[in-house]
Parts: sequence; structure tokens; C-alpha cells
Amino acid sequence: MIDIPPRYNPEVEGRLYKFWEDEGFFQPQAPGSDRKPFCIVIPPPNITGSLHMGHALNNAIQDCLIRWKRMRGYSALWMPGVDHAGIATQNVVEKGLSREGKTRDGLGREEFVKRVWRWKEEYGDEIVQQLRLLGSSCDWGRLRFTMDEKYSLAVREAFVRLYEDGLIYRGNRIINWCPRCRTALSDIEVEHEEVEGRFYYVKYPLKQGSEIIVATTRPETMLGDTAVAVHPDDERYREFIGKTVILPLVGREIEIVADERVDPSFGTGAVKVTPAHDPDDFEIGRAHELAEITVIGPDGKMTEDAGRFEGQDRYDCRLNVLAELKENGYLLKTEKHTHSVGHCYRCNSAVEPLVSLQWFVKMKELASPAIKAVEDGKVKFVPRRWTGVYLDWMKNIDDWCISRQIWWGHRIPVWYCGDCQAVTVGRTAPEKCGKCSSSNLKQDEDVLDTWFSSALWPFAGLGWPERTEELDYFYPTSVLVTGYEIICLWVARMIMTGIKLVGHNPFPDVYIHGIVRDSKGKKMSKSLGNVIDPREIIGSYGTDALRMTLLTTLGGQDIYLGNEKLEGMRNFANKLWNAGRFILMNMDENGSADAEMSGFTDELALDDRWILTELQRLIEEVDKNLTNYRFADAAQVLYDFTWHKFCDWYLELVKPRLRQDAEKDSARQVLLLVWERLLRLLHPFMPFITEELWRLLSDHTSVSESADGPTPGSGQRAKSIMVSAWPRVCEELMDAEAVRLAERKYDVIRTGRQLRTEKGIPPGQKMRFIIKPVNEEEGCVLNDGISGVELLLGASELRIDTNAEVPEKSLSGVSGSGTCIYMIADEVDVKSENERLRRELEKIETGIKLCEGRLSNSQFIEKAPGGIIEKEKLKKKEFEERRERLMSHLASLNQKDRIS
Repeated sequence: MIDIPPRYNPEVEGRLYKFWEDEGFFQPQAPGSDRKPFCIVIPPPNITGSLHMGHALNNAIQDCLIRWKRMRGYSALWMPGVDHAGIATQNVVEKGLSREGKTRDGLGREEFVKRVWRWKEEYGDEIVQQLRLLGSSCDWGRLRFTMDEKYSLAVREAFVRLYEDGLIYRGNRIINWCPRCRTALSDIEVEHEEVEGRFYYVKYPLKQGSEIIVATTRPETMLGDTAVAVHPDDERYREFIGKTVILPLVGREIEIVADERVDPSFGTGAVKVTPAHDPDDFEIGRAHELAEITVIGPDGKMTEDAGRFEGQDRYDCRLNVLAELKENGYLLKTEKHTHSVGHCYRCNSAVEPLVSLQWFVKMKELASPAIKAVEDGKVKFVPRRWTGVYLDWMKNIDDWCISRQIWWGHRIPVWYCGDCQAVTVGRTAPEKCGKCSSSNLKQDEDVLDTWFSSALWPFAGLGWPERTEELDYFYPTSVLVTGYEIICLWVARMIMTGIKLVGHNPFPDVYIHGIVRDSKGKKMSKSLGNVIDPREIIGSYGTDALRMTLLTTLGGQDIYLGNEKLEGMRNFANKLWNAGRFILMNMDENGSADAEMSGFTDELALDDRWILTELQRLIEEVDKNLTNYRFADAAQVLYDFTWHKFCDWYLELVKPRLRQDAEKDSARQVLLLVWERLLRLLHPFMPFITEELWRLLSDHTSVSESADGPTPGSGQRAKSIMVSAWPRVCEELMDAEAVRLAERKYDVIRTGRQLRTEKGIPPGQKMRFIIKPVNEEEGCVLNDGISGVELLLGASELRIDTNAEVPEKSLSGVSGSGTCIYMIADEVDVKSENERLRRELEKIETGIKLCEGRLSNSQFIEKAPGGIIEKEKLKKKEFEERRERLMSHLASLNQKDRIS
């Protein structure tokens, strides 16, 4: 007997992963091979990151796809990488400096950047090692970092090309500024939160007498007001347009202007205009050529233009301004008001709109072909509903602020001449000014937005701007897998830059998944204390249980994760292991199954033909679902087949045959065939346990790993399941008639088991059964497999007789086909049995009415395929036959009760 460990030990995962990596199984075929390419680029995690459930979900999906395609014979590349994460990484290093009593300004730029590189070398590889825990089969030899030398060349090339095409410019515009990070942010890097604030109603006196009332949520910015605006059609203020007001506390004369951007229903309908501190006011100011007075500085404190309030924090200034307004009779009233306030996506500080000299990308021209690519179906979002999110943002896109006032990142490749003020944009640092030949040049201090370099990821990671073999072979990539929260931040920008710089969209499909929440649907956060660490889950349940849990619950929505689901998939892994252990322990002394399948397929037992047919259907279903990115459906059909059809039914039914000399060879043959194919089908979902079971199978059997049919005894076997051939459907093994007959047999067994359950009889207690088949055909099927039927019924005695009478002291049931089954009991409560049978009758009557309703529905008859209509008629007939037999049982039961 083959000795197999009694349970699966997840500790083997490290050994198996090392084996895969050492053997080079993650590497694709070289470009130029005759294999079709399949390429996924990983959404590069930040070097500051540590493994969280979002990574676990995202990588489980990608690894499932890449393993599936690799087994199907594609040259499959999963390109890994890590993002330099400008603001996030700088913040981490600055916090470390703070603990040492140091600052970045104290170190200076050059020394600070060196410090960040040292931090990257020490800690930046942690996330990569953690991704390995998930079984991620990336080609780690191609690992890219978004600030490595070659990638930096690509970033500069992209900037220069866009600049030369007139798509990058420098200008004074209003931007989002983070006072904590001391940098500009793009619009989509700002996270808006509903905040309960206040509306302050302030009286602005007119120079000509009278007054106008404005409402504001930010009274501190009034120090920078340069106008009051009203809607031109607002009858309340038509006579005020063009007049002058005296700005309270400041005394500056400002004009009342008419502008259609004003919402007459907001506040009083008259709004203060502060062009330097509000995006809408900025547009009004540019339209009316208003002055832009900056009263809040980059540090969040009031500037010199704020007068006596200079140096105050913006929120302290608010309180002091309100106090003076009240004291001088300008503050009329205050109301509670909930409004949206922008916060920095990195540090959560309230963002300050500021007018600042920054670098921008003109987005309208880039967006147009990227919109067309999606509308024409060249790029598809899955699920489709995310198409609307993408298009809505792209069609209303604003220019992108790409400069950041930090030190860690790709420095903007622009140099300024100190003598003639000429601007030089170049791929390399110029030695002298192109205009005046002066060597007095200084590079721009700012760095590029991290998302600028990330936008180049699908092609820069493959060697662009060089025309590399990898770029020609693997670009465009095959699919992008990412979360919905970065559709605008990243996905849209990759599509735009791919089309502009390479001439082709970077991927045809974008699979969008949700986020992982806790079991109650709450977003995981440290403050709520509900964060689930994947490393802890892997330690407790194993990687495969985590992956299978995530993939079976993936349906385009957010995932609710709890211990119950994880425990269920750990149980599934144990079920799988126990099945493999049983199979291998039932091989012959040599651990082989050498009987040839071809030539005696027709002689196989019904259960064999059934499971082989169900296996072919499983292969079809898994392929179809993975092709359509229906991971949960693929995982679920695998789960159902493995647990229910294979383990609960087939393994149990085959047990008696493994002990019979006449049948054991064919039983082993089919058992091994199905098991080996099943392991391969499960591998993309559960790579570790399937590899371990595969290796045990390799050690003890000689079944080959051919894709489409059984070729035992050939000894041709892949080194690893992950590079074995993906199973293909074998039409010769499809037998619909076997499925029909087998399902009838199993329904009889289910009916008998239900009798045991309803009587509360323990599984180990043997009972006597009589089966009265509905016809000779069903009688033959049951008799041919009588040993398996006895085993699954837990029968001490089983008689199959088409002429059987209803025995005394028995509980009865009727299968879907109309076969009767009786379980002999010492005592039968006639009243209870009457009630049970009548409940069964009610269910059958309901089924008949549903069938009659469909068959009498003219629309159903007109639209339904003929096969569906025939199935409905057959179902109605079977219900009627069951009803007839149940009524006969009831009559017989009541007759015997009266006699007794």
C-alpha cells in the first residue's frame, strides 16, 4: 500500500514555489517562438506597501489567468514591477528622519534622495517577497522598478515627445495643493469627503450705499476677494451689476460682475469671488480679468497679502476673521451646512486650492482617440458597467497637473538659462543654453506625478522607446486586471499614452474587480480594527484556501470576507487531499494503472461513463467561464464537481468495484484519468495542493498528462503540473444517455437517503430497503450497480423488484422518474407518514402547475427552442407519474391502517 501523509501540510508551499522558480517555469517562451503570446502586466505595488487583501485578490485573479494560458500552450508572460510611489515613499522616509530629529531640508536634496534609495534597497523588496507567498508566477527575472535607469529614459522620452507635440505646457493655473505634503495634486488624487461645516452670511457694503449679502463656507479667503458675482438673469441683483462694494475688514474696492457660472439658488445667489483660492472663482476671474490675490501660502498659513492676519494658520484665521466680522456688524447669521471638502489621498490633509506655476498636460487631444477605442469596442471593460465611469470622466477631462514639489521621483527634464531665461527641454542634460550658449543652466526643481510614469507601464516595461523583441511580441498586452478605484488615475492614462506614444491601445480587455471588505461589508481600515492580513490567513488556512475563497466570491462586486468562507475552502482543500490519498492508496502494488482505455470504452460501467461525461462538461464550463472572466463561476463548477460529483458520488460508488478483480482495473483507470484531469483544471485556482498531489501521482503512477485523451503507460509526463497541458474535451467520452440513466439511479439513492434523514437514522446504522423500479430499464441500471447502491443507502439488505408490494412497517418515497423505494422500519407512525407523503404531493402539484403555466403561455411556445419545450413536457409527464405513484402509496398506507 502506498503511504501518503494523512493531511495536506501548507508548509510545503515554500518548497514548491522554490522548485517552480528554480526550474524557470515562470519564464515565457522567447519572442519569435511559434507560440501565441499572452501577457499581463502587474499593477505595480508601491515600494512602501505590505501585502493586503487587495493585493491577494488582484494577484489571485492574474495568477489564475496566467497559469491557465501557460497550460494552454501560450508563451505566457506576467511582468512584475514595483512603483516608486513618490509622495508615499517620501513621507515614509521623512517620518524616519523625524524620529532621528532631522528634516529633508536639513539634509538637502542630494543627500535626501540618497537616503530614499538606501531605504528602497533595504525595504523595497518586501512586497515582492510577500507576493511570492500568494503563488504569483511572475517572471521575476524581468522585475522592473519605475525609477530604474531604462525606465527613467522612457519617462524622459515620453515627456519630451509630448512637449514637442505641444501637449505639455507650463502655466499659472489653480491647482490642488497639500499643505502637509507641500506639493500639487491632480484632481483625481483628491478624495472628497462630506463635512459638516457652516454657511456664514456676510454683509458687503456698496460704495454707492446699500449692501449685498454673500454666503460663504470659507470666510478666511475673503481677504483675497476681487469681486462679487451674480447670475446675469437674477432679477434680485440686476441693478447691482457693475457697482462697487467695499470689502469688509480690508477696505478694498471690488466690482459686482455678472457670470452664468453662478447658481442663483446657492446661498443668497451672490457669491464672493476669490480667484486664487477656488476653482470656480478662478474661471470667473480669468473671464473677467480679475486680480489673483494669494492670501493662503503653501504651508497653509496666511500670507503677507492677508494683512494683519499674516502668519496665522488658515483655520485660526477663520476664527479671527469671524470675530472681527461679528464685532463690526458684518456677520448677519450662521447656518449648519454639509459640503464636500477635498483631502489629500496620501496624508488626508484638507487640500488648499492655490494658483501656482506648474506643468500640465493638455488632455482633450489625448482623450479623443482613447474614447473612440472604448466606444468602438477595441478596449472592453468587464463588467461592462465600468465603461460608463471611464467615458464620463474622459469626456469631461481637464488638463492634468503633472509637476510635484517633492524630491523623490522623476525630475522634470527641463532646464532654465540663468542669463537669457530660455527654456530647454531635453532627453539628456544640456551642456549649454541653445539660445545664448551660456552654461548657467538650472534644472527644474519639481518631479513628475507618479502616475505619469505609471501611465507608461505596459510598454515601458517591455523596453520602449527601443523597438525590442519583447515589445514587438508581447505588446499590446492581453488583459489588465485592476480595481475600480484607479480607472481614472491609471487605466485611462495608460490607454491614452499607449495610443499616442506606441500607436496602439495597451490591452484589449480591462477586468475590473471590487475591493475586499469584512464579513459585515465594511471597508477594512486600521481605525476600525477590521483589517485582515493575508499573511495571517495563509498561516492559518493555507494559500490555496485563501485564493479559492476570493475567486469563488468574485462576481464584479465588492467581496465580503469572513472566517466562515475561509474555513469552508480549507475544508475543500482537505477534501481534495483525502480524495487523492484514497486514490493512491488503492493503486496496485506497483502504483500503476496500465490498462489501455481505447478499445473498451463501451464496456465501462455506467458510473464510469457518467463521470467521464461530466468531466468533459466541466472542461467546457471552466474554459468558457475563464474566457469570459467569470472566475467565480469557473471556481464554483470546479468546487461542485470535486466535492459532490466526484467525491460524494463517484468515489463512493467505485469503492466496491476496487475490491472486485473483474472490475478493479477499469475502475482504477477511470479513477486516475478523472483525478489527473481534475488536478490540472484546479491548478490555476489552487496551485500548491494540486502540485503536491500531482507529484505524488507522478511518483506512483504512469498516467501521462496528455490534454485530450487517456494515454496511460506512456510515461510522458511534465516536470510540474503548471507546465502540463490543459485538458481538452474528448468527444469520444461524452455519453448523454449514460448521464440520463445514472442521474435516475442517483435520484433513487437520494430518495432513500432522505427517508433515513427524515427518520433521524444515524449514517452507521444499516437498514433494509426494497426498490420497485418504474420500468425494466431502470431495474437493470439499479441491479448492475447494486453494490454501490447498497453502500450509499447504508443497506443491510436490498431487494430490487419491479413487482414488489408495499411492505408493512415501511417508509416510502418516489424518485423523480417514478421509482418507489421502501425503507423497512420497526415502527411506522402512519399519521406522520401520511403528512410527509401529502407534503410531497403538494410539491409535485406545484411543479405540475408551473409546467402547465409555461406550456399554455403562447409567448413561451413561440420563443423557446423546441428542445426546451420537449423538456418541459417530459418534466410535466414525470411529475404526473410521481403523483400517481404517491397517491397509490397513500391509498395503500391508509388501507393497511384501516385493516390493522
